[in-house]
Amino acid sequence: MIKATAALLVSPGTMVVEDVEFEGPGPGQIAVQMAAAGICHTDLHIRDSSDGWGLAFPLLLGHEGSGIVSAVGPGESDLGPGDHVAIACRVPCGVCSMCARGDPRRCRASAAKPANVRRVSDGEKINPALGIGLFADQVVVDARAAVKLDPLVPLDVAGVFGCAVMTGVGAATNTARVFPGASVAVVGCGGIGLSAIQGSLIAGSGRVIAVDVVDKKLEWAKMVGATETVNASAEDPVRAVRDITNGKGVDFAFEAVGSGRCVEQCLEMLAYGGTATVIGVPPATEKLSIQLGGPSGFLSNTNSLLVTHGGDSLPQHDLQVFSQLLLQGRLGLEKMVSHRIDLSEIEHGFEMMRSGESIRSIVAFES
Repeated sequence: MIKATAALLVSPGTMVVEDVEFEGPGPGQIAVQMAAAGICHTDLHIRDSSDGWGLAFPLLLGHEGSGIVSAVGPGESDLGPGDHVAIACRVPCGVCSMCARGDPRRCRASAAKPANVRRVSDGEKINPALGIGLFADQVVVDARAAVKLDPLVPLDVAGVFGCAVMTGVGAATNTARVFPGASVAVVGCGGIGLSAIQGSLIAGSGRVIAVDVVDKKLEWAKMVGATETVNASAEDPVRAVRDITNGKGVDFAFEAVGSGRCVEQCLEMLAYGGTATVIGVPPATEKLSIQLGGPSGFLSNTNSLLVTHGGDSLPQHDLQVFSQLLLQGRLGLEKMVSHRIDLSEIEHGFEMMRSGESIRSIVAFES
């Protein structure tokens, strides 16, 4: 049994720090002394939902993080005590129709097997959201969700590998497959949008136009390499992007907001043969209206509309690539981890995300 201190979602919008106890680690599991856990918009969505996204309260949130392996379950040979690891929120199932046809990046049932964890005070079962709960100083997780890191990789910034970086960089490199010299627009410049900017530049894009309604976020976008910025609250973003590209439009547009209108704008920004990719998670009632016909319509321009889940990433491969890019200075994560907070300050982390004050906050554990 592993005892830990955790931040639990005990009811919609209510987080409480309590003592918990993990079973194991059993077969296929590892115990990790946490170094950092990123606070993601998906955590905020679950926190604010009325039903815990279909899971019973209390919930243990947090699905991207890093730490040091403290113990391994029976039969685990790939990882050992002392290994530095990043933990990701995608584990291909290996048996669904996509995995069976050799496309595990698009696994239909990608999920970690959740650990058994209970509250110490009353023994009540706790549900790890998305199969992984990392807002605790020690955790037990599915070993398949953990990726061994080069010890030179700083564990605090590695805490955002497993969702923000994986999703944004992966959207550019795995889903859309940005090509060298391409022009790109990224709509929404939070942590995932900034990662999409960096992923586009890593892929060799020649121009990346950042679009947001907040000047501060546009400054962040320039900080990570955006070549131009557009404030959509001050001017029509489609017209501005087309003006910047001399009327042509962009080869790739990424929507990192979760808004139907922003997806429509991405489509309207595209050049002939361009590709728009939806990254943001929309509300359940969100709808999309696409102009199909006419000289500027979807059909005439032979455009493509794609959706990415987690950047269509294979963490065991991709997080190793991120590690090397970070060490080579080609992936600027120190710039993206804008705030480090204690577990007791997690509500403040959510508020900074909601208000747009943070790029990515991490819960930094003293150990």
